[in-house]
Amino acid sequence: MTSPENNPMRGFPRPQSLIERRMSKFLREPPSVRLAASVIVTATLLIVTVGGVLIRVVDHSAYKSVWFGMWWVLQTVTTVGFGDVPPNNVLGYLVTAGVMLWGIAFLAIITAAITSVFVARAQRERAVGDKDDEAPIMAGLVRVDEQLAELAAHSKQVDEQLKRLTKLLEQSPPTA
Repeated sequence: MTSPENNPMRGFPRPQSLIERRMSKFLREPPSVRLAASVIVTATLLIVTVGGVLIRVVDHSAYKSVWFGMWWVLQTVTTVGFGDVPPNNVLGYLVTAGVMLWGIAFLAIITAAITSVFVARAQRERAVGDKDDEAPIMAGLVRVDEQLAELAAHSKQVDEQLKRLTKLLEQSPPTA
């Protein structure tokens, strides 16, 4: 969950309606597979229901019931075709075109949005995995730094002892 200071929605007014709150939550938190599937199913049911009622009202001679109209919309929205009965009038063809475009575009957009969320989630998980992979490397680098510091201190001690030995040798009388 995002902290308040990292919240991309910070500074915007709090959504008031249920739909606004749900959309804000959807944009803040990636959806689960279950939520993604339920959005697609709900959208498809909405398209089928509205389209079935609309085609029955517009072209009632070809579509004897709302149920038959809904079956026609289901076939049309899934790009199978008109089904057994094509529309009989211009308004029916307009409804058909709208159902086709609405269904294909809406489902394509929803699928693309959900796919992008899954890709973003995979990238975050991969980044967390990379950090886990870096932990042993960083620990090793810390140990190397400590060993280098010890070697530098030891080298400094050796240099000081060599300087003292050199002074002692320079001060002592030469032996023949």
